[in-house]
Amino acid sequence: MNAAPPAGIRLTERQRLHWLRLIRTENVGPAAFRDLINRFGSAEAAIAALPELAARGGSLRSVRIPSLAEAETELETAGRSGARFVAVGEPDYPPMLRQMDTPPPLVAIKGNGAVFQLPAISIVGSRNASLVGIKLARSLASELGREGYAVVSGLARGIDAAAHTGSIDTGTIAVLAGGLDRPYPPENVALCAEIAERGAIVSEKPFGWEPRARDFPRRNRLVAALGLGLVVVEAATRSGSLISARLANEMGRIVFAVPGSPLDPRSAGTNGLLKEGATIVTEAADILNVIAPLAGVEYAAPPAFDEPSDLSATPPPSDDDRGRVIEALGPSPVAVDEIIHHTGLHPAQVFLVLLELDLAGRLERHPGGMVSLVFPDT
Repeated sequence: MNAAPPAGIRLTERQRLHWLRLIRTENVGPAAFRDLINRFGSAEAAIAALPELAARGGSLRSVRIPSLAEAETELETAGRSGARFVAVGEPDYPPMLRQMDTPPPLVAIKGNGAVFQLPAISIVGSRNASLVGIKLARSLASELGREGYAVVSGLARGIDAAAHTGSIDTGTIAVLAGGLDRPYPPENVALCAEIAERGAIVSEKPFGWEPRARDFPRRNRLVAALGLGLVVVEAATRSGSLISARLANEMGRIVFAVPGSPLDPRSAGTNGLLKEGATIVTEAADILNVIAPLAGVEYAAPPAFDEPSDLSATPPPSDDDRGRVIEALGPSPVAVDEIIHHTGLHPAQVFLVLLELDLAGRLERHPGGMVSLVFPDT
């Protein structure tokens, strides 16, 4: 793990504080964060504009924006624990995350950042894993590690823990659903500490954040993104591992699956993936033969965000323009390009209306640049 990190531009400490404030603001996800920076040129300027934007989007209450003191406290807490916040575009930001459509603007990392420079494979599977599944996951991770790959997983019990254990000596990355100081489940706290010492742990959630059910799919998104491919060892028909496989497929990652007995419900999901075209895995060579040609590829890092000039120079949308965009939206996802074509508005005007709706909690974003309108419960 001696690879030199790529070049990049570091934020000033003031910029990092405002980036943290902005991404911790209610209804500001990675996509809204990117659009705000593109529109206003800096997080500080975007924060100043947030209340008016949310009001124009239909929000009936004030936007909750963390104070500078709150952001300073979180940065200090991270520093005391040996962690750091890394921004997209900085040299030590995980390069595979940069390839996502909407990468997390900031991630908290603790451990050896060089592990992110290794080609990586993600391994996931059942929490209630069989002994055979645990043994296989550990063996696959160990052999992949010996071949120079990092192994990524989500620190869950069962297959995740086996994958981390098998690759602890060669390089493993644990993605947490909560804050870095809130590893889950409790029985893997010691394993998490060991990974932080010898590999790396990463999270996009705030320090002190206790993971909730809806945080695990977001964690799965990062697990899928960090690997060139994703291996599912055991998974039931409705499981987080299948969510990870779907996300990996949407990102263009290679999906692998280990076949299992038709009589074991823990193999129903993996057998289903194989029927849908996943690559079969019975030994590490099955993964290596497919991934090896990709492992040496140099991925060009896209710019952290686009230049804001074209967006900021465009006249703001009128109330009639907003009405046309909202009229084009519905509960079914639609491509942003289709909205632009249908309304005839400048792309920057459409993006701003969507941003206003997003900040007001009225827009849902979907993979592939699709959006839909959120309707209040009746």
